[in-house]
Amino acid sequence: MPPPTRASPRSAVPGSAIPGPATLPPRDRRPRRTGPPGRLDPYLLSLVLFAAYTALSLGRYRNLATRSWDLGIFEQAVRAYAHLQAPVVDLKGPGANVLGDHFSPVTALLAPVYRVFPSPVTLLVAQAALFALSAVPVTRAAAGLLGRPRGLALGIAYGLSWGIQRAVDFDFHEICFAVPLIAFGLEAILARRWRAALLWALPLVLVKEDLGVTVAAIALVVALRCRRDSRRTILYALAVAALGIAATLVVLVLVIPAFNTTGGYDYWAKVDGGSTLLDGTGDKLRTLAWLLVPTTGLLALRSTLSVVALPTLGWRFLSSDDHYWGTDWHYSAVLMPVVVLALAGARYSPRPWLRTYAHHLPAAVAAAALSLTTTLPMAVLAEPAAYRKPARVTAVERLLDRIPDGATVEADIRPSSRLTSRCRVLWVGDTGGITPDYIALQNRRDRIRDIEARARQLHPRADYSLVGSVEGYVVLKLDS
Repeated sequence: MPPPTRASPRSAVPGSAIPGPATLPPRDRRPRRTGPPGRLDPYLLSLVLFAAYTALSLGRYRNLATRSWDLGIFEQAVRAYAHLQAPVVDLKGPGANVLGDHFSPVTALLAPVYRVFPSPVTLLVAQAALFALSAVPVTRAAAGLLGRPRGLALGIAYGLSWGIQRAVDFDFHEICFAVPLIAFGLEAILARRWRAALLWALPLVLVKEDLGVTVAAIALVVALRCRRDSRRTILYALAVAALGIAATLVVLVLVIPAFNTTGGYDYWAKVDGGSTLLDGTGDKLRTLAWLLVPTTGLLALRSTLSVVALPTLGWRFLSSDDHYWGTDWHYSAVLMPVVVLALAGARYSPRPWLRTYAHHLPAAVAAAALSLTTTLPMAVLAEPAAYRKPARVTAVERLLDRIPDGATVEADIRPSSRLTSRCRVLWVGDTGGITPDYIALQNRRDRIRDIEARARQLHPRADYSLVGSVEGYVVLKLDS
């Protein structure tokens, strides 16, 4: 007889209190979940935000509510990249290279997708995805520092923050690439992953010419925070800071002028060297209040991460262009991950009252974001009209469809964004001597009483006849 085997603690021994594998109920043999609870929260929140951002952007586009010529400008650039051509943007002037306006080669990343889906909608959906992606590191970092409920609350507050909503509502801009890069970089800083933080920051120099200074700010924060860990890391951080500053100087002094027809940088005229710092003080103070109070309860001021916001605030407040001073448009989007993660990282204090304040603040800023959303762009998502195409838009699209593909068109803001995917579009009054095949204009309330006389004013040596007029839009054709 074989010798008796020693019973395993988990063997099925009669009378044993520990059942063997064969006696386990089926549900107990299922693979057990691994990882901390709530690990999917950042991704689920990101998906919800992506759906909301996409609905908002496409709703505005569907309703012919384009706010700026930027959507047409970026589509012309991406369209050129998609066909392996220089990024010529005729809306900025016939033959104008967009790299002579702003240095944003990162937009070429959209070219493969645009080649398959050649439409301005592609840019809007990509922007929604990038903004939504930035919520992942923000929520994840906040949860790691504050726990799951407060982390999720801060993620919601970030996703609904006024700066992000304003940017989504602004059609398209290259800063949609900067927001997730900054968010992932700051998450790495809070996790003390210094190399990752620097690597996330470096690509910012390809997003826009001013962001090299933001790279330097992130690197300096890394150097400050790792000063007790590694002297070598400090040297790396200082090298990245120097690289960021150098990249900005090279782009402003050499690269952009090389592509600009004037041989300079057009936006120097908007910076007055500090003489305008006190201009628009009310607008600037309101922007700071919006930045620090509803989104952070002023607690972000206690974190060194807030230093990353200084370069963007600096060039905006030093500018003589009052569009940069306020809370409209897209200019504050890059600040949202900074202030929210600065809040998450500023929770420690020896003062009991401040610890209590920080403990309850995430829920408060989430409630503030939800409340303010009723007055911000995403409020329209509660209206059924946001999901329907009005009959007037269908009529305008039919009129614009009478312009054939490949035609040269002179247009203003709203017609241009419907034509740049299939026509060469020039800005009204800036055709550089080119006589376009068609003119497409928005003529609300019959602002232009004699549209054909307006065409003769634009092109005295050409004759245009009216193709059609509907819902405040007119199209004229060059007589052959």
